Amino acid sequence: MSQYQRREDLTIIPDFLGLAAPEGSAFLTFNHVVERGDGEIPRKYRELIALGVAFTTQCAYCIDTHTRHARAHGASKQEIAETAFVAAAVKAGGTLAHSLFALRLFDEEERPM
Repeated sequence: MSQYQRREDLTIIPDFLGLAAPEGSAFLTFNHVVERGDGEIPRKYRELIALGVAFTTQCAYCIDTHTRHARAHGASKQEIAETAFVAAAVKAGGTLAHSLFALRLFDEEERPM
């Protein structure tokens, strides 16, 4: 984590949620449902999915939290490494897909109106 992000920052989450209590409560309810262990997707895989998203959004707090949760739910270092490569490939694929949009826009500018 950078000098601006510290694991201790996570301890102020309850205070933060209280600053916007209705929204904070709704977020916590949603988050608890997503993190449940009785869904069709086992908790370990939910945590690996969360890690893949965290890698691409580059959220240090999310990487910290979901790495610990993934490990606690049985994920291995190898699974975390594979998750990182899957996330990187999907992110790269999105970059290429969006470049197709740029090419189309470029070509549309060449056409007379």
